[in-house]
Amino acid sequence: MSALIRAVGNLGEGLSRFTQRWIPDSWVVCMTLTVLAMLLAIFGAGARLEETVLAWGGGMWALLELAMQFTIAMIAAHACVSSRPVFRFLDWLAGRPDEDRPVQAVVLLGAFSIVVAYFNWAASVVASALFVPFIARRNPKADIRLLVVAGYLGLGTVWHGGISGSAPLIMATAGNPITTPPPGTEPLVERLLPITETLFNVFNLTYLLIVSLVALGMVALLHPRQNPRTLSEDQLQRIMPVMPEEVEPTTPAARIEAFRGWIFLAVILIGYPLGRSFTTEVLSGAQPFFTSFETWFGANWTINAYNAVFLIGALLLQGRPANLVRAFRNGAPTASGVILQFPFYAGIFGIIQSTGLGDWLGELFVQVATRETYPLIVYIYSGVVNIFVPSGGSKWLIEAPYLLPAAMELAVSPTTTLLAYCYGDSTSNLIQPFWAIPILTVTRLKFGDILGYSGLIAVVLFLVTTVAMLIIPAML
Repeated sequence: MSALIRAVGNLGEGLSRFTQRWIPDSWVVCMTLTVLAMLLAIFGAGARLEETVLAWGGGMWALLELAMQFTIAMIAAHACVSSRPVFRFLDWLAGRPDEDRPVQAVVLLGAFSIVVAYFNWAASVVASALFVPFIARRNPKADIRLLVVAGYLGLGTVWHGGISGSAPLIMATAGNPITTPPPGTEPLVERLLPITETLFNVFNLTYLLIVSLVALGMVALLHPRQNPRTLSEDQLQRIMPVMPEEVEPTTPAARIEAFRGWIFLAVILIGYPLGRSFTTEVLSGAQPFFTSFETWFGANWTINAYNAVFLIGALLLQGRPANLVRAFRNGAPTASGVILQFPFYAGIFGIIQSTGLGDWLGELFVQVATRETYPLIVYIYSGVVNIFVPSGGSKWLIEAPYLLPAAMELAVSPTTTLLAYCYGDSTSNLIQPFWAIPILTVTRLKFGDILGYSGLIAVVLFLVTTVAMLIIPAML
């Protein structure tokens, strides 16, 4: 096993060097895809150059609302995680495992990453990066490479099937470009897909549970029993995060900024409309409680409701206006990629929607797939594209215009196609360094250091998911 891990690790180191040398920044990749989409539209779908350019321009601003929604989601998650209560909780939690049994620490960190990623993928990226130093300090015998892999499990297993999954939330939100396309084009799906049909589908919940248990079992199995790679006391001190300071106000303006009443006012303004819709629907007595709750949740858990909940969490955890403003300012860089790239992905979406490129690509998928094999093909295709475009929501917007029509022609449901896409987007994160950067930055490791382990886990999860994709057409 150790020889296999070393071999995969060496391969991973080579892959990491290759990607660092040859794969440019994600915005440049986006522009490369733009050129590719234009060439396919002209030489594949038969569109004229001017028509293609106008289609790109017509779609460029179509995703501004979505871009703002995902920007708030990422910054609010960062504000929640960077609060003083969360820091105290992480320090307490890190002390729960027996330090003489390092596998306990690895499994705890993996479970933490998975649970947080299920509720909020952005919070998992930040919180797991913060948690690794705490748990490494309290559990000095745990292998630092396995700790990093464990902290990355949430992004490689459950995130896109969890309640923050970008593509399912897009499909559940009114006005999205998939169900409400630009004037003159037909919708790809006739209606919204509530999360009760996608994220809370029994198949999805079962799949997430299975891959979570498999991933946790793998990190426990892979932890070296002898000679683990650990950090010295000096290294631990250098990577330990600093608890956010609580600065006492000294000026009238600072006292106004520190007044907690502003926080409570904002919580009421955000929470009351959300709570009122809940109580009106659920507590009306027209249906049994759980039935009405399921109806309400399925219809109302959209990107906006999700953001409202995490904004309230950020407000309460930060406690004071000055802390909240500082947390949002510090978290803004995490959303810079969304702000920059979404308009350009919207342009690609416009090309696919308005030039016939989507139909042409859909026909290619129909030619190589059957109803039984289509989910597996989508799963593999989604994972491959994710290596080059690590952005679940924006990537869905450029793939859906040809994946969904092909699915319809093959009699595969939109839910099946969506879930297959989500699973591929998650599994391939284990061999894609983009979202591992925060944890690698904190621990000062290279991606090649962990890919030997994460790559083996990805192979096992691929085999498990392959079986799931072959049986999903008969279940959904």
